[in-house]
Amino acid sequence: MVSYSAAVIRVHQRKCLASIGGSEEKEPGEDRHKEGDASGSKEGQTQSSSLNETAEASGDKSMPDVEGETGTTREGEEDEDTDSMDGSGLYSLTEDGERESEGGRREKAKEKDGGKRAARKRNRPDDDDDDDDDEAMEAWLGAELRDMRGPVWRAVPSLRSREIGRDSHQFVRRVCGARGLVQRLELQGRLERHTGCVNTLHFNPSGTRLASGSDDLRVVIWDWAIRRAELEFDSGHKSNVFQAKFLPHSGDSTLAMCARDGQIRVAELSATQRCKNTKRVAQHKGAAHKLALEPDSPCSFLSAGEDAVVFGIDLRLDRPANKLVVVKEGDKKVGLYTIFVNPAKTHHFAVGGRDQYVRIYDQRKINENDNNGVLKKFCPSHLVSSESKTNITCLVYSHDGTELLASYNDEDIYLFDSDHSDGADYLRRYKGHRNNATVKGVNFYGPCSEFVVSGSDCGHIYLWDKYSARIVQFMEGDRGGVVNCLEPHPHLPGMATSGLDHDIKLWAPTAETPTGLKGLKEVMKKNKRERDEDSVRHGDQYDTQLLWFLMRHMRNRRPARARREGADADTDDSWSSPDSSDEEDGGPDHVQCMSS
Repeated sequence: MVSYSAAVIRVHQRKCLASIGGSEEKEPGEDRHKEGDASGSKEGQTQSSSLNETAEASGDKSMPDVEGETGTTREGEEDEDTDSMDGSGLYSLTEDGERESEGGRREKAKEKDGGKRAARKRNRPDDDDDDDDDEAMEAWLGAELRDMRGPVWRAVPSLRSREIGRDSHQFVRRVCGARGLVQRLELQGRLERHTGCVNTLHFNPSGTRLASGSDDLRVVIWDWAIRRAELEFDSGHKSNVFQAKFLPHSGDSTLAMCARDGQIRVAELSATQRCKNTKRVAQHKGAAHKLALEPDSPCSFLSAGEDAVVFGIDLRLDRPANKLVVVKEGDKKVGLYTIFVNPAKTHHFAVGGRDQYVRIYDQRKINENDNNGVLKKFCPSHLVSSESKTNITCLVYSHDGTELLASYNDEDIYLFDSDHSDGADYLRRYKGHRNNATVKGVNFYGPCSEFVVSGSDCGHIYLWDKYSARIVQFMEGDRGGVVNCLEPHPHLPGMATSGLDHDIKLWAPTAETPTGLKGLKEVMKKNKRERDEDSVRHGDQYDTQLLWFLMRHMRNRRPARARREGADADTDDSWSSPDSSDEEDGGPDHVQCMSS
Protein backbone atom coordinates (compact mmCIF):
# COMPACT_ATOMS: atom_id res chain seq x y z
CA MET A 1 0.00 0.00 0.00
CA VAL A 2 1.36 3.43 -0.95
CA SER A 3 1.88 5.71 2.01
CA TYR A 4 -0.13 8.89 2.40
CA SER A 5 2.97 11.10 2.14
CA ALA A 6 4.09 9.36 -1.06
CA ALA A 7 0.66 9.93 -2.59
CA VAL A 8 0.89 13.64 -1.74
CA ILE A 9 4.29 13.81 -3.45
CA ARG A 10 2.94 12.26 -6.60
CA VAL A 11 -0.05 14.61 -6.77
CA HIS A 12 2.35 17.51 -6.33
CA GLN A 13 4.54 16.11 -9.12
CA ARG A 14 1.60 15.93 -11.54
CA LYS A 15 0.69 19.53 -10.75
CA CYS A 16 4.26 20.62 -11.48
CA LEU A 17 4.26 18.73 -14.77
CA ALA A 18 0.90 20.23 -15.74
CA SER A 19 2.09 23.73 -14.99
CA ILE A 20 4.99 23.38 -17.43
CA GLY A 21 2.92 21.56 -20.04
CA GLY A 22 4.85 18.27 -19.78
CA SER A 23 7.94 19.89 -21.28
CA GLU A 24 11.35 18.20 -20.99
CA GLU A 25 12.98 21.58 -20.39
CA LYS A 26 14.39 21.81 -16.84
CA GLU A 27 14.26 24.86 -14.61
CA PRO A 28 17.56 26.34 -13.46
CA GLY A 29 18.94 24.73 -10.32
CA GLU A 30 17.15 21.43 -10.83
CA ASP A 31 18.87 18.09 -10.24
CA ARG A 32 20.53 17.04 -13.53
CA HIS A 33 21.04 13.34 -12.83
CA LYS A 34 18.66 11.12 -14.81
CA GLU A 35 16.37 8.40 -13.48
CA GLY A 36 13.98 6.37 -15.55
CA ASP A 37 13.44 3.33 -17.67
CA ALA A 38 14.95 2.46 -21.06
CA SER A 39 11.92 3.86 -22.91
CA GLY A 40 13.02 7.39 -22.08
CA SER A 41 9.71 8.50 -20.61
CA LYS A 42 9.53 12.27 -20.43
CA GLU A 43 7.77 12.23 -17.11
CA GLY A 44 10.36 9.81 -15.75
CA GLN A 45 13.15 12.21 -16.71
CA THR A 46 11.57 15.33 -15.20
CA GLN A 47 12.09 16.10 -11.54
CA SER A 48 11.39 19.49 -10.00
CA SER A 49 13.29 20.94 -7.08
CA SER A 50 10.02 21.58 -5.30
CA LEU A 51 9.33 17.85 -5.45
CA ASN A 52 12.73 17.10 -3.94
CA GLU A 53 12.12 19.51 -1.11
CA THR A 54 8.67 18.07 -0.43
CA ALA A 55 10.08 14.54 -0.30
CA GLU A 56 12.87 15.58 2.07
CA ALA A 57 10.49 17.46 4.32
CA SER A 58 8.15 14.47 4.54
CA GLY A 59 11.02 12.12 5.41
CA ASP A 60 10.05 9.61 2.71
CA LYS A 61 12.32 7.93 0.20
CA SER A 62 11.78 8.92 -3.41
CA MET A 63 9.13 6.60 -4.85
CA PRO A 64 8.85 5.16 -8.38
CA ASP A 65 6.46 7.15 -10.53
CA VAL A 66 3.06 5.69 -11.36
CA GLU A 67 3.99 5.70 -15.06
CA GLY A 68 6.68 3.04 -14.44
CA GLU A 69 9.67 5.02 -13.24
CA THR A 70 12.16 2.81 -11.39
CA GLY A 71 14.51 3.66 -8.54
CA THR A 72 18.27 3.71 -8.84
CA THR A 73 20.45 0.68 -8.32
CA ARG A 74 21.55 2.13 -5.02
CA GLU A 75 17.96 2.24 -3.79
CA GLY A 76 17.52 -1.39 -4.70
CA GLU A 77 20.54 -2.23 -2.62
CA GLU A 78 18.91 -0.76 0.47
CA ASP A 79 16.70 -3.82 0.80
CA GLU A 80 19.69 -6.12 1.22
CA ASP A 81 20.50 -7.06 4.79
CA THR A 82 23.99 -6.10 5.89
CA ASP A 83 24.12 -8.50 8.86
CA SER A 84 25.29 -11.45 6.78
CA MET A 85 27.16 -14.43 8.18
CA ASP A 86 30.35 -13.69 6.28
CA GLY A 87 32.41 -13.49 9.46
CA SER A 88 33.20 -9.87 8.72
CA GLY A 89 33.34 -8.96 12.37
CA LEU A 90 31.38 -6.43 14.35
CA TYR A 91 27.73 -5.65 13.95
CA SER A 92 28.13 -2.20 12.42
CA LEU A 93 25.19 0.04 13.17
CA THR A 94 26.28 2.79 10.75
CA GLU A 95 27.88 0.91 7.89
CA ASP A 96 29.45 2.93 5.09
CA GLY A 97 27.33 1.25 2.44
CA GLU A 98 24.16 2.08 4.28
CA ARG A 99 25.19 5.67 4.77
CA GLU A 100 25.87 6.02 1.07
CA SER A 101 22.65 4.34 0.01
CA GLU A 102 20.33 6.17 2.35
CA GLY A 103 22.11 9.40 2.99
CA GLY A 104 24.91 9.96 0.48
CA ARG A 105 22.69 10.20 -2.59
CA ARG A 106 20.33 12.59 -0.85
CA GLU A 107 23.16 14.75 0.45
CA LYS A 108 24.47 15.20 -3.07
CA ALA A 109 21.02 16.14 -4.31
CA LYS A 110 20.61 18.61 -1.49
CA GLU A 111 23.91 20.30 -2.24
CA LYS A 112 22.92 20.71 -5.88
CA ASP A 113 19.46 21.97 -5.03
CA GLY A 114 20.78 24.35 -2.39
CA GLY A 115 17.63 23.89 -0.38
CA LYS A 116 17.65 25.95 2.78
CA ARG A 117 15.47 23.54 4.68
CA ALA A 118 17.79 20.67 3.87
CA ALA A 119 20.77 22.72 5.03
CA ARG A 120 19.04 23.59 8.29
CA LYS A 121 18.13 19.96 8.81
CA ARG A 122 21.67 18.85 8.13
CA ASN A 123 23.14 21.32 10.59
CA ARG A 124 20.81 20.58 13.49
CA PRO A 125 22.63 19.59 16.70
CA ASP A 126 20.26 16.62 17.08
CA ASP A 127 21.75 14.95 14.01
CA ASP A 128 25.24 15.19 15.47
CA ASP A 129 23.94 13.69 18.72
CA ASP A 130 22.33 10.82 16.79
CA ASP A 131 25.61 10.11 15.02
CA ASP A 132 27.45 10.07 18.34
CA ASP A 133 24.83 7.76 19.84
CA ASP A 134 25.12 5.38 16.91
CA GLU A 135 28.90 5.31 17.16
CA ALA A 136 28.76 4.69 20.90
CA MET A 137 26.21 1.94 20.43
CA GLU A 138 28.28 0.33 17.69
CA ALA A 139 31.32 0.38 19.95
CA TRP A 140 29.34 -1.15 22.82
CA LEU A 141 27.89 -3.95 20.70
CA GLY A 142 31.26 -4.65 19.13
CA ALA A 143 33.14 -4.87 22.42
CA GLU A 144 34.06 -8.25 23.93
CA LEU A 145 33.40 -10.17 20.72
CA ARG A 146 35.76 -12.80 19.33
CA ASP A 147 36.28 -14.14 15.86
CA MET A 148 33.98 -16.98 14.94
CA ARG A 149 35.64 -20.37 14.80
CA GLY A 150 35.45 -22.41 11.62
CA PRO A 151 32.68 -24.99 11.26
CA VAL A 152 33.33 -28.16 13.22
CA TRP A 153 30.79 -30.23 11.26
CA ARG A 154 30.64 -30.63 7.48
CA ALA A 155 27.62 -32.29 5.95
CA VAL A 156 29.10 -34.30 3.06
CA PRO A 157 32.08 -35.90 4.89
CA SER A 158 29.85 -36.63 7.87
CA LEU A 159 27.18 -38.30 5.73
CA ARG A 160 29.82 -40.32 3.89
CA SER A 161 31.30 -41.52 7.18
CA ARG A 162 27.89 -42.54 8.47
CA GLU A 163 27.15 -44.53 5.30
CA ILE A 164 30.25 -46.67 5.76
CA GLY A 165 29.59 -47.11 9.48
CA ARG A 166 32.37 -44.89 10.80
CA ASP A 167 31.49 -42.76 13.84
CA SER A 168 27.80 -43.30 13.09
CA HIS A 169 26.96 -43.10 16.81
CA GLN A 170 28.29 -39.53 16.85
CA PHE A 171 26.40 -38.35 13.78
CA VAL A 172 23.27 -36.97 15.47
CA ARG A 173 25.29 -35.42 18.29
CA ARG A 174 27.47 -33.51 15.86
CA VAL A 175 24.51 -32.46 13.74
CA CYS A 176 22.72 -30.98 16.75
CA GLY A 177 25.71 -28.77 17.50
CA ALA A 178 26.31 -27.63 13.92
CA ARG A 179 26.21 -23.88 13.37
CA GLY A 180 24.96 -24.35 9.81
CA LEU A 181 21.80 -26.00 11.10
CA VAL A 182 21.27 -23.45 13.86
CA GLN A 183 21.31 -20.79 11.15
CA ARG A 184 18.54 -22.70 9.36
CA LEU A 185 16.11 -22.94 12.27
CA GLU A 186 12.59 -21.91 11.34
CA LEU A 187 9.06 -22.27 12.72
CA GLN A 188 7.52 -25.71 12.15
CA GLY A 189 4.19 -25.34 13.89
CA ARG A 190 2.26 -24.46 17.03
CA LEU A 191 0.74 -26.45 19.87
CA GLU A 192 -2.54 -24.83 20.90
CA ARG A 193 -4.49 -25.85 23.98
CA HIS A 194 -3.81 -23.40 26.78
CA THR A 195 -5.91 -20.30 27.48
CA GLY A 196 -3.18 -18.33 29.25
CA CYS A 197 0.51 -17.51 28.97
CA VAL A 198 2.65 -20.65 28.73
CA ASN A 199 5.29 -20.35 31.46
CA THR A 200 7.07 -23.70 31.35
CA LEU A 201 8.18 -26.34 28.85
CA HIS A 202 10.02 -29.60 29.53
CA PHE A 203 10.83 -32.62 27.36
CA ASN A 204 10.89 -36.05 28.94
CA PRO A 205 14.33 -37.76 28.93
CA SER A 206 13.63 -39.64 25.71
CA GLY A 207 12.32 -36.54 23.98
CA THR A 208 9.03 -38.11 22.93
CA ARG A 209 6.77 -36.02 25.17
CA LEU A 210 6.61 -32.34 26.07
CA ALA A 211 5.04 -30.98 29.27
CA SER A 212 3.68 -27.42 29.39
CA GLY A 213 2.17 -25.34 32.19
CA SER A 214 0.26 -22.09 32.01
CA ASP A 215 -1.50 -19.24 33.74
CA ASP A 216 -4.71 -21.18 33.14
CA LEU A 217 -3.53 -23.54 35.95
CA ARG A 218 -3.53 -26.50 33.56
CA VAL A 219 -0.71 -28.86 32.61
CA VAL A 220 -0.68 -30.52 29.17
CA ILE A 221 1.41 -33.51 28.05
CA TRP A 222 2.02 -33.37 24.29
CA ASP A 223 2.99 -35.84 21.65
CA TRP A 224 4.75 -32.96 19.97
CA ALA A 225 5.73 -34.85 16.80
CA ILE A 226 2.08 -35.22 15.74
CA ARG A 227 1.05 -32.04 17.61
CA ARG A 228 -1.54 -33.73 19.76
CA ALA A 229 -2.33 -33.27 23.46
CA GLU A 230 -2.21 -36.72 25.05
CA LEU A 231 -3.13 -35.64 28.56
CA GLU A 232 -4.51 -32.47 30.12
CA PHE A 233 -5.16 -32.03 33.82
CA ASP A 234 -5.61 -29.40 36.50
CA SER A 235 -2.37 -28.82 38.37
CA GLY A 236 -4.04 -28.27 41.73
CA HIS A 237 -2.30 -24.90 42.05
CA LYS A 238 -4.23 -21.75 42.91
CA SER A 239 -2.09 -19.40 40.83
CA ASN A 240 0.17 -19.28 37.76
CA VAL A 241 2.02 -22.54 37.08
CA PHE A 242 5.68 -21.59 36.68
CA GLN A 243 7.31 -24.97 36.13
CA ALA A 244 6.39 -28.60 35.43
CA LYS A 245 9.14 -31.20 34.95
CA PHE A 246 9.33 -34.95 34.37
CA LEU A 247 11.41 -36.64 37.05
CA PRO A 248 14.17 -38.72 35.42
CA HIS A 249 14.01 -42.55 35.43
CA SER A 250 10.38 -42.45 36.56
CA GLY A 251 8.93 -43.83 33.33
CA ASP A 252 7.37 -40.39 32.70
CA SER A 253 4.94 -41.17 35.52
CA THR A 254 5.94 -38.42 37.95
CA LEU A 255 5.73 -34.70 37.26
CA ALA A 256 7.02 -32.07 39.71
CA MET A 257 5.39 -28.63 39.64
CA CYS A 258 5.73 -25.22 41.28
CA ALA A 259 3.69 -22.02 41.02
CA ARG A 260 3.11 -18.50 42.15
CA ASP A 261 1.08 -19.74 45.11
CA GLY A 262 4.35 -21.09 46.57
CA GLN A 263 3.22 -24.72 46.47
CA ILE A 264 5.45 -27.55 45.30
CA ARG A 265 3.22 -30.31 43.97
CA VAL A 266 3.76 -33.73 42.43
CA ALA A 267 1.44 -35.28 39.85
CA GLU A 268 1.22 -39.05 39.46
CA LEU A 269 0.46 -40.05 35.88
CA SER A 270 -0.76 -43.42 34.66
CA ALA A 271 0.19 -45.33 31.53
CA THR A 272 -3.42 -44.95 30.35
CA GLN A 273 -2.96 -41.21 29.80
CA ARG A 274 -4.61 -40.18 33.02
CA CYS A 275 -3.58 -38.13 36.04
CA LYS A 276 -4.15 -40.20 39.18
CA ASN A 277 -3.71 -37.29 41.60
CA THR A 278 -1.63 -34.26 42.55
CA LYS A 279 -0.21 -33.77 46.03
CA ARG A 280 1.44 -30.86 47.78
CA VAL A 281 4.88 -31.76 49.11
CA ALA A 282 6.17 -28.35 50.22
CA GLN A 283 5.01 -24.77 50.66
CA HIS A 284 7.06 -21.60 50.19
CA LYS A 285 5.94 -18.32 51.74
CA GLY A 286 6.25 -16.62 48.37
CA ALA A 287 6.18 -17.51 44.70
CA ALA A 288 8.19 -20.58 43.67
CA HIS A 289 9.59 -20.05 40.17
CA LYS A 290 11.96 -22.94 39.53
CA LEU A 291 12.69 -26.57 40.35
CA ALA A 292 16.07 -28.27 39.97
CA LEU A 293 16.19 -31.97 39.08
CA GLU A 294 18.94 -34.33 40.16
CA PRO A 295 19.97 -36.01 36.89
CA ASP A 296 19.87 -39.63 38.13
CA SER A 297 17.17 -39.47 40.78
CA PRO A 298 13.49 -40.34 40.15
CA CYS A 299 12.42 -39.15 43.58
CA SER A 300 14.62 -36.19 44.62
CA PHE A 301 14.67 -32.57 43.49
CA LEU A 302 15.16 -29.03 44.81
CA SER A 303 12.90 -25.97 44.87
CA ALA A 304 13.58 -22.26 45.39
CA GLY A 305 11.17 -19.49 46.34
CA GLU A 306 10.90 -15.77 46.80
CA ASP A 307 11.00 -16.43 50.53
CA ALA A 308 14.76 -17.13 50.03
CA VAL A 309 14.32 -20.78 51.07
CA VAL A 310 15.75 -23.79 49.21
CA PHE A 311 13.92 -27.05 49.88
CA GLY A 312 15.39 -30.48 49.25
CA ILE A 313 12.49 -32.80 48.46
CA ASP A 314 12.70 -36.59 48.69
CA LEU A 315 9.47 -38.36 47.78
CA ARG A 316 10.54 -41.52 49.61
CA LEU A 317 10.20 -39.81 53.00
CA ASP A 318 7.07 -39.36 55.08
CA ARG A 319 7.93 -35.68 55.30
CA PRO A 320 9.44 -34.96 51.86
CA ALA A 321 10.52 -31.34 52.32
CA ASN A 322 13.77 -30.49 54.08
CA LYS A 323 14.93 -26.89 54.36
CA LEU A 324 18.50 -26.84 53.04
CA VAL A 325 19.35 -23.14 53.34
CA VAL A 326 17.94 -19.65 53.63
CA VAL A 327 19.84 -17.53 51.13
CA LYS A 328 21.16 -14.29 52.62
CA GLU A 329 23.51 -11.44 51.83
CA GLY A 330 24.73 -10.37 55.26
CA ASP A 331 21.60 -10.40 57.40
CA LYS A 332 19.23 -9.69 54.51
CA LYS A 333 17.28 -12.48 52.84
CA VAL A 334 17.59 -12.76 49.06
CA GLY A 335 14.42 -13.85 47.28
CA LEU A 336 15.11 -16.51 44.65
CA TYR A 337 13.98 -16.78 41.05
CA THR A 338 16.10 -19.69 39.83
CA ILE A 339 17.97 -22.83 40.89
CA PHE A 340 19.97 -25.49 39.02
CA VAL A 341 21.87 -28.65 40.02
CA ASN A 342 25.35 -29.24 38.61
CA PRO A 343 24.96 -32.30 36.35
CA ALA A 344 28.55 -33.45 36.98
CA LYS A 345 28.65 -32.73 40.72
CA THR A 346 25.08 -33.34 41.80
CA HIS A 347 25.78 -32.26 45.40
CA HIS A 348 26.44 -28.73 44.06
CA PHE A 349 23.59 -26.37 43.18
CA ALA A 350 23.47 -22.73 42.12
CA VAL A 351 20.80 -20.12 42.88
CA GLY A 352 20.04 -16.59 41.72
CA GLY A 353 17.46 -13.97 42.57
CA ARG A 354 16.98 -10.45 43.82
CA ASP A 355 20.58 -9.35 43.80
CA GLN A 356 23.54 -9.57 41.46
CA TYR A 357 25.26 -12.67 42.85
CA VAL A 358 25.30 -16.24 41.57
CA ARG A 359 25.69 -18.41 44.66
CA ILE A 360 26.91 -22.01 44.68
CA TYR A 361 26.23 -24.36 47.60
CA ASP A 362 27.40 -27.86 48.46
CA GLN A 363 24.55 -29.91 49.96
CA ARG A 364 27.03 -31.99 51.97
CA LYS A 365 28.39 -29.06 53.98
CA ILE A 366 26.02 -26.12 54.31
CA ASN A 367 26.88 -24.20 57.47
CA GLU A 368 24.88 -20.98 57.62
CA ASN A 369 27.21 -19.65 60.31
CA ASP A 370 30.12 -19.78 57.86
CA ASN A 371 29.66 -17.30 54.99
CA ASN A 372 25.90 -17.98 55.14
CA GLY A 373 26.61 -21.46 53.86
CA VAL A 374 27.86 -20.28 50.45
CA LEU A 375 30.62 -22.31 48.83
CA LYS A 376 31.42 -19.52 46.34
CA LYS A 377 29.69 -16.78 44.44
CA PHE A 378 30.21 -14.98 41.14
CA CYS A 379 29.21 -11.59 39.77
CA PRO A 380 30.31 -9.44 36.82
CA SER A 381 32.85 -7.02 38.26
CA HIS A 382 31.03 -3.92 37.02
CA LEU A 383 27.84 -5.00 38.82
CA VAL A 384 29.40 -5.64 42.23
CA SER A 385 29.08 -2.02 43.32
CA SER A 386 26.42 -0.99 40.82
CA GLU A 387 23.63 1.25 42.11
CA SER A 388 21.12 -0.30 39.73
CA LYS A 389 19.07 -3.08 41.27
CA THR A 390 19.92 -5.99 39.03
CA ASN A 391 18.27 -9.38 39.46
CA ILE A 392 19.17 -12.80 38.12
CA THR A 393 16.08 -14.18 36.42
CA CYS A 394 17.54 -17.52 35.32
CA LEU A 395 20.73 -19.56 35.47
CA VAL A 396 21.74 -22.95 34.04
CA TYR A 397 24.78 -25.22 34.10
CA SER A 398 26.36 -26.47 30.87
CA HIS A 399 26.10 -30.13 29.86
CA ASP A 400 29.26 -31.07 31.81
CA GLY A 401 28.81 -28.65 34.70
CA THR A 402 31.98 -26.66 33.96
CA GLU A 403 30.16 -23.47 32.94
CA LEU A 404 27.34 -21.46 34.42
CA LEU A 405 25.11 -19.10 32.45
CA ALA A 406 23.16 -16.29 34.16
CA SER A 407 20.63 -13.85 32.68
CA TYR A 408 20.31 -10.49 34.43
CA ASN A 409 17.21 -8.33 34.57
CA ASP A 410 17.64 -5.35 32.19
CA GLU A 411 21.27 -6.27 31.74
CA ASP A 412 23.09 -8.89 29.68
CA ILE A 413 23.74 -12.63 29.85
CA TYR A 414 27.03 -13.74 31.43
CA LEU A 415 29.01 -16.97 31.28
CA PHE A 416 31.06 -18.05 34.31
CA ASP A 417 33.55 -20.87 34.84
CA SER A 418 31.98 -22.84 37.67
CA ASP A 419 35.38 -24.25 38.68
CA HIS A 420 36.90 -20.81 39.26
CA SER A 421 37.48 -19.56 42.76
CA ASP A 422 35.11 -17.39 44.75
CA GLY A 423 34.63 -13.90 43.29
CA ALA A 424 35.92 -14.70 39.79
CA ASP A 425 34.69 -12.50 36.94
CA TYR A 426 32.71 -13.65 33.92
CA LEU A 427 34.19 -15.31 30.80
CA ARG A 428 31.76 -14.11 28.11
CA ARG A 429 29.02 -11.54 27.73
CA TYR A 430 26.05 -11.90 25.37
CA LYS A 431 24.31 -8.73 24.21
CA GLY A 432 21.43 -7.53 22.06
CA HIS A 433 18.26 -8.83 23.72
CA ARG A 434 16.19 -7.22 26.48
CA ASN A 435 15.16 -8.84 29.76
CA ASN A 436 12.85 -6.52 31.65
CA ALA A 437 9.14 -7.27 31.55
CA THR A 438 9.06 -10.83 32.92
CA VAL A 439 11.14 -13.43 34.74
CA LYS A 440 12.92 -14.55 31.61
CA GLY A 441 14.70 -17.83 30.94
CA VAL A 442 18.04 -18.60 29.32
CA ASN A 443 19.52 -21.88 28.14
CA PHE A 444 22.36 -23.64 26.37
CA TYR A 445 21.69 -25.13 22.95
CA GLY A 446 23.55 -28.07 21.49
CA PRO A 447 24.76 -31.38 22.98
CA CYS A 448 28.01 -29.79 24.11
CA SER A 449 26.46 -26.42 25.02
CA GLU A 450 27.80 -24.83 21.82
CA PHE A 451 25.26 -21.98 21.78
CA VAL A 452 23.38 -19.68 24.13
CA VAL A 453 19.66 -19.08 23.56
CA SER A 454 17.35 -16.50 25.11
CA GLY A 455 14.03 -14.83 24.53
CA SER A 456 13.51 -11.10 24.67
CA ASP A 457 10.94 -8.43 25.48
CA CYS A 458 10.98 -7.53 21.78
CA GLY A 459 9.37 -10.89 21.03
CA HIS A 460 12.43 -12.37 19.30
CA ILE A 461 14.59 -15.41 19.99
CA TYR A 462 18.38 -14.95 19.99
CA LEU A 463 21.07 -17.59 19.58
CA TRP A 464 24.69 -16.66 20.23
CA ASP A 465 27.77 -18.67 19.38
CA LYS A 466 29.07 -19.41 22.88
CA TYR A 467 32.75 -18.94 22.10
CA SER A 468 32.63 -15.73 20.03
CA ALA A 469 29.50 -14.20 21.65
CA ARG A 470 28.22 -13.35 18.15
CA ILE A 471 24.56 -13.73 17.22
CA VAL A 472 24.12 -16.57 14.72
CA GLN A 473 20.32 -16.81 14.67
CA PHE A 474 17.51 -14.31 15.22
CA MET A 475 13.87 -15.35 14.93
CA GLU A 476 10.52 -13.71 15.55
CA GLY A 477 8.85 -15.54 18.42
CA ASP A 478 5.71 -14.48 20.27
CA ARG A 479 3.35 -11.89 18.89
CA GLY A 480 2.49 -10.99 22.47
CA GLY A 481 5.90 -9.35 22.68
CA VAL A 482 7.83 -11.50 25.17
CA VAL A 483 9.49 -14.93 24.83
CA ASN A 484 10.24 -16.52 28.21
CA CYS A 485 10.81 -20.28 27.83
CA LEU A 486 13.34 -22.01 25.59
CA GLU A 487 13.56 -25.79 25.71
CA PRO A 488 16.02 -27.53 23.37
CA HIS A 489 15.16 -31.09 22.40
CA PRO A 490 17.44 -33.52 24.27
CA HIS A 491 18.49 -35.50 21.18
CA LEU A 492 17.36 -33.76 17.99
CA PRO A 493 18.28 -30.41 16.37
CA GLY A 494 15.32 -28.29 17.36
CA MET A 495 13.56 -26.69 20.29
CA ALA A 496 10.25 -25.50 21.72
CA THR A 497 9.56 -21.95 22.91
CA SER A 498 6.75 -20.08 24.63
CA GLY A 499 5.90 -16.75 26.22
CA LEU A 500 2.98 -14.36 26.44
CA ASP A 501 1.19 -16.07 23.55
CA HIS A 502 -1.10 -18.92 24.53
CA ASP A 503 0.59 -21.42 22.23
CA ILE A 504 3.88 -23.32 22.03
CA LYS A 505 6.14 -22.91 19.01
CA LEU A 506 8.27 -25.70 17.55
CA TRP A 507 11.48 -24.94 15.64
CA ALA A 508 13.64 -27.14 13.40
CA PRO A 509 16.52 -26.53 10.90
CA THR A 510 14.55 -26.88 7.67
CA ALA A 511 15.24 -23.52 5.98
CA GLU A 512 16.84 -23.81 2.53
CA THR A 513 19.36 -21.04 3.19
CA PRO A 514 21.10 -19.77 6.35
CA THR A 515 19.68 -16.77 8.13
CA GLY A 516 20.48 -13.29 6.90
CA LEU A 517 19.74 -11.81 10.37
CA LYS A 518 17.34 -9.41 8.69
CA GLY A 519 16.24 -6.59 10.96
CA LEU A 520 18.60 -7.60 13.77
CA LYS A 521 20.47 -4.32 13.78
CA GLU A 522 17.44 -2.11 14.32
CA VAL A 523 15.99 -4.37 17.03
CA MET A 524 19.29 -4.41 18.94
CA LYS A 525 19.50 -0.62 18.75
CA LYS A 526 15.93 -0.29 20.00
CA ASN A 527 16.50 -2.67 22.91
CA LYS A 528 19.66 -0.86 23.98
CA ARG A 529 18.08 2.59 23.76
CA GLU A 530 15.04 1.57 25.78
CA ARG A 531 17.28 0.03 28.41
CA ASP A 532 19.42 3.15 28.64
CA GLU A 533 16.35 5.39 28.88
CA ASP A 534 14.95 3.33 31.75
CA SER A 535 18.31 3.46 33.50
CA VAL A 536 18.56 7.24 33.15
CA ARG A 537 15.17 8.01 34.58
CA HIS A 538 15.56 5.37 37.34
CA GLY A 539 12.03 4.24 36.59
CA ASP A 540 12.50 0.55 37.30
CA GLN A 541 10.36 0.52 40.42
CA TYR A 542 7.62 2.63 38.89
CA ASP A 543 7.58 0.60 35.66
CA THR A 544 7.35 -2.67 37.56
CA GLN A 545 4.53 -1.39 39.74
CA LEU A 546 2.62 -0.14 36.70
CA LEU A 547 3.09 -3.45 34.89
CA TRP A 548 2.02 -5.33 38.01
CA PHE A 549 -1.13 -3.19 38.27
CA LEU A 550 -2.04 -3.79 34.63
CA MET A 551 -1.49 -7.53 34.96
CA ARG A 552 -3.61 -7.61 38.09
CA HIS A 553 -6.34 -5.70 36.29
CA MET A 554 -6.33 -8.26 33.47
CA ARG A 555 -6.25 -11.29 35.72
CA ASN A 556 -8.19 -14.21 34.45
CA ARG A 557 -9.87 -16.10 37.28
CA ARG A 558 -11.40 -19.31 36.07
CA PRO A 559 -15.18 -19.18 36.52
CA ALA A 560 -15.52 -22.97 36.47
CA ARG A 561 -13.44 -23.51 39.57
CA ALA A 562 -15.79 -26.25 40.68
CA ARG A 563 -14.62 -28.26 37.69
CA ARG A 564 -11.17 -28.53 39.23
CA GLU A 565 -12.47 -29.27 42.70
CA GLY A 566 -14.71 -32.02 41.41
CA ALA A 567 -12.16 -33.61 39.06
CA ASP A 568 -11.26 -37.19 39.83
CA ALA A 569 -7.69 -36.70 38.71
CA ASP A 570 -6.79 -33.99 41.23
CA THR A 571 -6.75 -33.97 44.97
CA ASP A 572 -5.58 -31.40 47.47
CA ASP A 573 -4.03 -33.94 49.81
CA SER A 574 -0.68 -32.98 51.25
CA TRP A 575 2.18 -34.81 52.81
CA SER A 576 2.88 -33.23 56.16
CA SER A 577 6.06 -31.24 56.41
CA PRO A 578 7.52 -29.19 59.25
CA ASP A 579 8.54 -26.52 56.76
CA SER A 580 5.22 -26.31 54.96
CA SER A 581 2.53 -23.77 55.64
CA ASP A 582 -1.15 -24.71 55.68
CA GLU A 583 -2.15 -21.20 54.72
CA GLU A 584 -2.51 -21.98 51.03
CA ASP A 585 -5.46 -19.72 50.47
CA GLY A 586 -3.51 -16.78 51.75
CA GLY A 587 -1.24 -16.86 48.74
CA PRO A 588 -1.11 -14.22 46.02
CA ASP A 589 -3.97 -13.81 43.59
CA HIS A 590 -3.78 -15.33 40.16
CA VAL A 591 -2.43 -12.83 37.64
CA GLN A 592 -1.32 -12.90 34.04
CA CYS A 593 2.41 -13.65 34.01
CA MET A 594 4.97 -12.50 36.50
CA SER A 595 6.85 -9.23 36.56
CA SER A 596 10.52 -9.22 37.38
